[in-house]
Amino acid sequence: MENSMTNAANDVNTISVKDLTLEEKASLTSGGDAWHFQKIDRLGVPGYMLTDGPHGLRKENSETAALDMANTVPATCFPPAAGMSSTWNPDLVREVGKAMGEECVQEKVAVILGPGVNIKRNPLGGRSFEYWSEDPYLAGHEAVGIVEGVQSQGVGTSLKHFAANNQETDRLRINARITERTLREIYLPAFEHIVKTAQPWTVMCAYNRLNGVFGSENRWLLTDVLRNEWGFKGIVMSDWGAVHDRAAALNAGLNLEMPPSYTDDEVVIAVKNGAISEEQIDMMAQGMLELTAKAEEAMSREGFVFDVDEHHRVARRAAQESIVLLKNEDKLLPFAPNAHVAVIGEFARTPRYQGGGSSHINPTKMTTILDELDERGSHYTFAPGFTLDNSLQDAALTQEALEAAKSADVVLFCMGLPEAEESEGFDRTHLDMPAKQLELLSYVAKVNSNVAVALSNGSAVQMNPWQDDAKAVLETWLLGQAGGSAVVDVVFGDANPSGKLAQSFPLDIKDDPSMVNWPGGEQTVDYGEGVFVGYRYYDTFDVDVAYPFGFGLSYSTFDILDVKVEATSDTTALVHAMVKNTSSVDGAQVVQVYVNPADTTPVQRPVHELKGFKKVFLKAGELAEVEIGLDSRAFAYWSEKSNNWRVVKGTYGVEVATSSRDIVSRETIALEGDHYYAPLNEWSNYGEFKADLFGAKAVEHMIELGRAGELPAIPEDNLGVQMFLESMPVNSMAVLFGKDGKKLTQFLLEDYAAERANG
Repeated sequence: MENSMTNAANDVNTISVKDLTLEEKASLTSGGDAWHFQKIDRLGVPGYMLTDGPHGLRKENSETAALDMANTVPATCFPPAAGMSSTWNPDLVREVGKAMGEECVQEKVAVILGPGVNIKRNPLGGRSFEYWSEDPYLAGHEAVGIVEGVQSQGVGTSLKHFAANNQETDRLRINARITERTLREIYLPAFEHIVKTAQPWTVMCAYNRLNGVFGSENRWLLTDVLRNEWGFKGIVMSDWGAVHDRAAALNAGLNLEMPPSYTDDEVVIAVKNGAISEEQIDMMAQGMLELTAKAEEAMSREGFVFDVDEHHRVARRAAQESIVLLKNEDKLLPFAPNAHVAVIGEFARTPRYQGGGSSHINPTKMTTILDELDERGSHYTFAPGFTLDNSLQDAALTQEALEAAKSADVVLFCMGLPEAEESEGFDRTHLDMPAKQLELLSYVAKVNSNVAVALSNGSAVQMNPWQDDAKAVLETWLLGQAGGSAVVDVVFGDANPSGKLAQSFPLDIKDDPSMVNWPGGEQTVDYGEGVFVGYRYYDTFDVDVAYPFGFGLSYSTFDILDVKVEATSDTTALVHAMVKNTSSVDGAQVVQVYVNPADTTPVQRPVHELKGFKKVFLKAGELAEVEIGLDSRAFAYWSEKSNNWRVVKGTYGVEVATSSRDIVSRETIALEGDHYYAPLNEWSNYGEFKADLFGAKAVEHMIELGRAGELPAIPEDNLGVQMFLESMPVNSMAVLFGKDGKKLTQFLLEDYAAERANG
C-alpha cells in the first residue's frame, strides 16, 4: 500500500493540498533552506532550487549558505539592466532571457530572481545598475523580454521588488509614503505590464513599507491589485528576510517566505486558532505545488549543456547595443583601423563589468579592452593612469599617461566609478567622478586634443565641465563579460552605437525633484514629487540637463518623415512614420512616441510621457515604415476621485522624437474619451455645476426662478458674491444666502437629479 501511494505521488501534477497535512501545508510556505523550496518526501514533492539573477545566474556551490559571493558556478554575465535598458530592443532582451533560462536548466535552477523593475526615482539610488529606467513604460516593455525568454525554457522568473523599493538607505524598514495616483502612474505600471503580458511565475515582495504596511503584509498590493485586478496566477515570495509576521504575510497573499525562519509551527497554531483561515493556507500552499509542477519538466531534463561560446556572443551583441554615444565632435569616432591609440585608464585592464551585491556573477569568460586590442593586433600604448582605490594620484602614473598621449594619434580614456562607490546596500551621496581621474583627463587633453572617453558606471554621473576635455564620450555603463570587446567594436566602427539613455543625466543632483525628500529620515520617505520623476519633471519645468532621456547619437544619420496619427477608437490611436538612413553607414534609430495630455485634463500632468517606441535597423540609404499603436493607457491618468483610469474627451498631442528633448514632429488628435460621467453631489462646487451638462440646466432653472421671484435670487452684478460662489460646494450656499441658501442647495440637487433621469 505504501509503495503504490509513493509511486502515484511521484507525479507532482497529481498532488493537491487535499493530500497534505496542515503541517505540510505550512512547511510549503517557507523555504527548505536559503536556496530551495521545501520538499515533502512522503509525497515525492521535490525541493527545487531558486537563486539570484537578474543579469545572469548566480548559483552558489554551497547548498545552504545564504550569501557566499566568492563560491558560485560559472555563468554568462550579461550586461546589467543599466546597460540593457539602453538598447531599447525588447527582442534582444528576450534573447538574453532565453540564454539565461538555458543556463538555469543546466544548473537545475527552477526560478531565477529577476528582473528588477523598480523605478530609478533618483540617480543616487545604489541599485540603479540593476533597475531598468526612470520611465515605467520603457522598464516594463523592455524587461518583459527577460521574463518571456527565461520562461520559454520552462524556468520561472521572479519579478521584483514589489513595490516602491527605490532606495537602499534604510531599505529593510523605510516607509515610502506615496499617493495612489503616483503609484499607479509611476511605480506600478512596469509590474502591471509584465504580469498581464508574460505572467511571471513568481513576484518578489519588497522589504520596505508602503504607506505604513510592509510589502510582505500588504494585502492591497499582493491580493487586491496583483491578483484580483491584474490577474496574476503565480506565487508571491519574500525578499530574503522581508517577512516579520508569518500569519500577516500569508493573509496578505504571500505564498513563500525566504529564507526559512523555522516558524512553521506558528503557522499551524495560527490556522488552528483561526488567525489564518484554512482556505487561505490551502490557497498559498496550492500555489507552491503548482509552481513545482511547472518546473518539473525542465528540472527533469538530463544531460543538457548550454553553448558557452554562443551565450558569450549574445552577451557581446547586447553589450554593443547598450553603449550610448553621447558626444562625437569632429567625428572623432570611429577611430581609423591603423590609428595609434593611447589607451589610458585602469578600467581598460581591470573592467567594472557588473554591480556589487547579490547579483554578482562569476563569468564564464572575461574580455577586457586590452584583450580585444591584442586579439585585433591593434597599434596601441597602454598607461593605467590612475588606481581604482582612494589613494592620492601617483605622479609617475600621470607622467606615463602623458607620454603615451603625446605619441599617439588618438586617446581612448577609460574612466568611471570604482566598485566601492556603487553597490547594493547603500546609496551614493553625489554624482561626482573621482577627482584624480578628472585631473588626469584635463592634463591629457592638453597634450592630445583627440580624446574619446569610455565611461564605466551604473547610473548617471556629473558630466560638466569635464566633458569639455573630450571630443567624444561613450557611456558604456557596466557591460558584462563581453564588454571589453563591445567597446572596441564600437570604437573602431565594427559596431555602430545605437543605445539611447533610459535615464536623464541632470546637470546637478540638486536639479532632481526627489532631492527635497531624499532619502528621508526617521524610517520614512515622502515621494513629494508625485508623478514628476526624471524627464517628466525636467521637461515639464524646462530644467536644463546634461543629456535628456532617450538621447543617443550614431555613426549614421536618419530622417523621420511623413508622420501621421489617426484615432482608431474613442481612446486609442495609431502612429505612422517613415524612417530613412540618410548616411553611408548601416545603423539603427529608435523612434520614440510621447503623448501630451489633453487640455481638458482635470489634474496636473507632465508635459509629455513616453508611450511607444520602435528600434529600426536600416542599411545605408534604406527607407522603412514604422507603425506604433497607442492604447487607451497612453492617454489615461489615474483618477483618485473615481479610483480608475480615465481618458478625458479632448485634444491630445502626439510627438514623434529621437529623445524627450528632440521632437521631430508633433501632431494633435481629438479623442472622444472613455465617456465616464462623474455624478455631481452636494460637495460639488457651483462652478462644477455650471460646467456639467445636467448641472448647467439646473443652474439655469434656478436663476430663471430667482428672477421670477419663485426662488431666492442670486445677485448677478455682485462680483464678491460671484467670486466666492464659483468655488463654493453647493452645500455651503447658506454661508452667502443664509436660510435661503439651503433652499437653493435643495433645488439644485433635486433639479440636477431630475435632469439626469430625463437624460
